[in-house]
Amino acid sequence: MDSHRRTTVDEAIPEGQNFPGGAGVAGNQLNGTRPAAMDADAFHAASERILSAINTVIDGKAEAAKLALTVLLAQGHLLLEDVPGVGKTLLAKTLARTIDCTVSRIQFTPDLLPSDVTGVSIYNQASRLFEFRPGAVFANIVIGDEINRASAKTQSALLECMEEHQVTVDGDSYKLDEPFMVVATQNPIEMEGTYPLPEAQRDRFMARISMGYPDKDSEIEMLETHQATSPLTRVTAVVTSADVAAMIATVQRVYVSQAVKEYTVSLGRATRESAMLRLGASPRSMLQLLRAAKATAALEGRDFVLPDDVVSVAESVLAHRIILDRKAAGMGETPHSVIRGILAKLPVPQEMSAAPSRTGNPRGGPDQRHSR
Repeated sequence: MDSHRRTTVDEAIPEGQNFPGGAGVAGNQLNGTRPAAMDADAFHAASERILSAINTVIDGKAEAAKLALTVLLAQGHLLLEDVPGVGKTLLAKTLARTIDCTVSRIQFTPDLLPSDVTGVSIYNQASRLFEFRPGAVFANIVIGDEINRASAKTQSALLECMEEHQVTVDGDSYKLDEPFMVVATQNPIEMEGTYPLPEAQRDRFMARISMGYPDKDSEIEMLETHQATSPLTRVTAVVTSADVAAMIATVQRVYVSQAVKEYTVSLGRATRESAMLRLGASPRSMLQLLRAAKATAALEGRDFVLPDDVVSVAESVLAHRIILDRKAAGMGETPHSVIRGILAKLPVPQEMSAAPSRTGNPRGGPDQRHSR
């Protein structure tokens, strides 16, 4: 089983597809059918296998691994931002290798063209027709390394892919395979030769992770285990793309009460009304925040969302989307501190009316009550 293969033309374009007519590759359904949701035990076992595989490679970053899996199951995209050498690309590669699906890696450079990402139409002299050749984005998991090194024009080639899961070239649209996830890395320290991501593109990423330096024990363990060979070479696929599709279907069935929806909207509106922010959270971010909260609830063994699930992912989902007011920045505030301050003042629903359990999950019941 090849756990880390690159998309080929035959995989990206099913045999017999008439691309000049605008037909696309496999749509939002897996193999033409809507995947069935997993039962609670199978979901828990699959998620544990993925997290265990990642944690054997990334030392001391269990929370980062869990958030990466959360974004995948919530059908979002992940931005890994931190200083060099803390394992951003390694985390992206490890997540990709745990799934038996198509994977491509794009090294973003200033001379990278949009057609290198999306694909290009090439004239076939034999048939006297233009034929579409898919780019690197035609894969289930696309790793974009140092995304801020590419020009704004090339960065914008990902906007349609990330939002609509399709590519439009020469007036024809081609659907991307599902599941589809972009995992991008960038270095916020080095400014020379980089093009910072604009607000519109940052808003396409569901969450941003800052890896941070490992603690002393984890760094010593890294020195002991990573010298001869990289642990990444020993990682094999532990789930299939069909398993991931079923896990995503399970997350989609997680129940969200009206109280949690109102709590989520109140959080977003509070960021827009905050005097410390020039730009608050977008409506898109509210959708993604709730989807991430549903995935968090599923990973915690519940089939309903609590306000705590929203709180647990709020900073990762919102911090990269908001912009501080200059006065607040001068006072030492950060996007994370502003979000924490808003959450501390936001009234939390005390009574939760959870839906009856659909999964028969023994690890969480609908009668639990939330309190802070």
